Amino acid sequence: MNSENTKAVHEGRNVKCIREMLGVKQESLASALGFNQQKISLLGQKETIELDILQEIANALKVPVEAIKNFDEEKTIYNISCKFSDNAVNNNAINIQNINPIEKWIEALEENKKLYERLVQVEREKVALFERFIEETKSK
Repeated sequence: MNSENTKAVHEGRNVKCIREMLGVKQESLASALGFNQQKISLLGQKETIELDILQEIANALKVPVEAIKNFDEEKTIYNISCKFSDNAVNNNAINIQNINPIEKWIEALEENKKLYERLVQVEREKVALFERFIEETKSK
């Protein structure tokens, strides 16, 4: 492997990126590890983290240690962008539907209108029935 192509792994930065991607706050990670928030902040600045501490962090984040050691933000962003492009979605057989909320709202209004019209028709039929009943009782 060519040394120009290898990037120095910054484990602290990787921990920070993974933590943020998972939506875990420094305080939450610190609490899970029994550290204070400042120590988590300092760990985020370290290029290398002791293996035992790295293992504890990985366990707390529920990721393998290798994920932290081999994390590459650029590759992750590239993979995410590829997976959600139109071709990738079709190739992966993921069905993403674009639903326009205004169209759904209009459909619901149309359905309500139909229901209301049916209700009015039933009420008219009731009135007609009562009128016939009244006429029949008058004629007796």
